[in-house]
Amino acid sequence: MVGEASVGEPIVFEGYADDYDHAIKAVEFSMDGGATWTGFSTKGAQAGRWVRWRFVYTPKSPGEYQLKVRSVNDQGKASPLAAVVSFSVD
Repeated sequence: MVGEASVGEPIVFEGYADDYDHAIKAVEFSMDGGATWTGFSTKGAQAGRWVRWRFVYTPKSPGEYQLKVRSVNDQGKASPLAAVVSFSVD
């Protein structure tokens, strides 16, 4: 659990992704347990370099939430394990 947030208040998540010898072509986010993913391209990313990502989410109701984050490399392969951030909303 990362912390607590309030309904209607934006929450900013940030991190880095890499894939060793492959460039990251996109970072994907899921708020529904991985059933669906929203991707954001990372133009200009190069193999061997970290990609910084930023995701802003504004919760509309109180409860327990989980953000999943994964990268997709230049070969179209998604990370086998997504990073997971759990948080509460009052």
